[in-house]
Parts: sequence; C-alpha cells; structure tokens
Amino acid sequence: IDMPHNVAIIGAGSVGSTIASFLMWEGVFEEVLMVDIDMELCKGQVMDLSDASFLTDTAVRIGSFQDAANADIVIITAGAKQRKGETREKLLKRNVKILRAISNAMGTVSENTIVLLVANPVDILTQVFQEISGIPRTRVIGSGTFLDSMRLRTEISRRLDVAVSHVHACVVGMHGDCQVALWSNAQIAGVSVSEYGKLNGKDLKQIAEDTRDKAYKIIRAKGSTYYGIGACVAKLSRGIMQDRRGVFQLSVWSEKHGCYLSWPSLVGSKGVIKLIPLKLKNSEEQIVGRAAQIIKKGAAEALRPAAKM
Repeated sequence: IDMPHNVAIIGAGSVGSTIASFLMWEGVFEEVLMVDIDMELCKGQVMDLSDASFLTDTAVRIGSFQDAANADIVIITAGAKQRKGETREKLLKRNVKILRAISNAMGTVSENTIVLLVANPVDILTQVFQEISGIPRTRVIGSGTFLDSMRLRTEISRRLDVAVSHVHACVVGMHGDCQVALWSNAQIAGVSVSEYGKLNGKDLKQIAEDTRDKAYKIIRAKGSTYYGIGACVAKLSRGIMQDRRGVFQLSVWSEKHGCYLSWPSLVGSKGVIKLIPLKLKNSEEQIVGRAAQIIKKGAAEALRPAAKM
C-alpha cells in the first residue's frame, strides 16, 4: 500500500505550530503530525490548526514519537528557552538532555527519514543530535543560515529594486553572531552585487549587519520570530519531498572542517547530496574557520558527561 507522505513536528510551541501551518498550506504532505510531551498544548494546537485544514487536503493530528520515527521528515523545534542569567553552556546542556530524550523516544528511525533541526544554537545541536542518534550525516540537517541568507537577499532586493528570486547571495558559517555574508560570490544575473548596485564597502557592511541583527529587532518588538523560519522549512520540505535538487544554506557536515556548519548544499529526497565548492576570500575563510572552532568546541562540551558534584 502507498503510505501517506507525512511530516512529524516535535515541539508544539509557536515555532512548531507556525511551521505546521505553513506545511499544511504548502500541501506537500498528506499528514502533519504534532508531537509534544505537553499533551494539552499539543491537543490545542491540533484543534486550532484543523480549523484551517479546509483550505487544503492536509490532515493534522497528534502523533507519537514512534510515528515520528517512520515519518518522511522529522522537524525538531523542541528546545529549552534561555533563563534569566543562564550561561550558554548551561542552556546547551539542557538542550542536549531534550535531544537525548527525543532520540531515545523515537528509537530506530526509518532508513528514509530525514531529520531537520530548528532549535538553537542550530549548528551545534545538529551535530549533537547526529552523534547521539547515529543517523547518517546526509540525513541529519539543521536550518542553518537559510533564513539569514533569505534576509540578506531580501535586503539586497529592496535596496536595488530587483526581484528577490534573481538575487544570488548567501550567509555561511554559523547561524548567529559568527556568520559571514559572502560578498565575493553575491550576484545579480552574473554581475556582482556591489558592481550592479554601485555599493561600497560601508554599504555592504551595513547590509550584512542589518541581516544579522534583524532577529534581535524582531525579538525585542514581539518576543520571538517564527514566520521566516516557517517559510524556510516549508520551502526546504517541498524541495526534499519532490527531489528538486535545490541549493539551501543548511547546517551540514563539512569534511573540510570536521564538523557541522552552515553552508550551501545540494539537497534531494535522500538528504544532502553535496556541498557547493565555493571559493572564499581569505577574510571570509577566517570567519568560517572561527565558526567551525566554536561549533566543534560547543558540540564536544555539550556531549561531555556532567562532572559529579
């Protein structure tokens, strides 16, 4: 029998439920499963989402961790929120606990399942989850700098008055503060962005900073961000399910750096096919190298057993 294509979203908070709504409207899956240890919240989200299901043919229901293990795609949004005065290390350790619990609850995952991590710090947590779960690296990916790259393109498009789909530019390294906009590769119809828009170094720096700081501005104004990531996950899921062979800036395993980091990758129905061999300027290469060190150190620390008191 033909099994329905389904996606399991682990974590029914604002990010998880927004992703669910985007995926329902995209209509790529017959079924969207919401999975959360908070059953009451999960029930509420499913009831609310099912009120919108008349717009599409996508069913939404509560799923179990076992259901998730057999889904086409598992999206992990569950993560601990930073407490006041909590160090990043402590937060990371709490998130590792959550990822371990998710991996244990799912057990052995179907050999075609692709796992997408959206919880932050996404590059570190993607590497941690791959190591905990043992799922092949090509099938464990993180949302990486996909949203940052879209923000960069949108900003360039706005300034230069060119359709965003014709702006080719990306952000790589690490989602967050150690990211770099690759101006050496940014172009519009084969012409470099700086040449096309007559932009100087100061302009480019400003665009890159606006891109990096946009999330902080949104969080200051409304508490958290979820529409952008919802759109990114929907586009990526469609690309995977339809084997579109699209290029996305994701947290992927880099042989060169020996860790996960955010990099443009060719993606299909079996996960990551290959990393795009970009040539970087020395200054860009240095930032990516620094990002790799932070990610490696973060993943190693996160997986180190807690010291006995």
